[in-house]
Amino acid sequence: MKISTRVEYGLIALTDIAMNCTDGCSVSSSEISERQNISQKYLEQIIIALRQGGFVKGMKGSRGGYVLSRPADMICLSDILNALDNNILADVSEDIGTQSGGLRCSVNVCLWDKINDFMRSFTGQMTLADLINESTAYADSMKDSVYYG
Repeated sequence: MKISTRVEYGLIALTDIAMNCTDGCSVSSSEISERQNISQKYLEQIIIALRQGGFVKGMKGSRGGYVLSRPADMICLSDILNALDNNILADVSEDIGTQSGGLRCSVNVCLWDKINDFMRSFTGQMTLADLINESTAYADSMKDSVYYG
């Protein structure tokens, strides 16, 4: 499965904001850009979509930046994916059409539609907080498994 850099970087940016925005302080796009090695200009374009989607809000001032607009456990991944790329969770059969019948229709219904249904269900149940918890656990396990020899 191919995910666009826009979706990938959007998820990374939201995760970074959630993890680094503590005690009401905001996170600037330059901080995210530096920590995550993402072009700041491209990141700012992505953040516009995240603001329009209602996931982040901007804070003005000398220490301005971005904060989550609601708690991470109230943000579903499916909402983020749809805001960044409204085709990512779309049905394949909508693009190709089911009226042609035959093998193409069968493959769409028996395989691609089921995969899309699973993705919609999975991302609809998983929150940004879940992603942060799993990412943190994974990073911790990788630290523990490093072998120095």
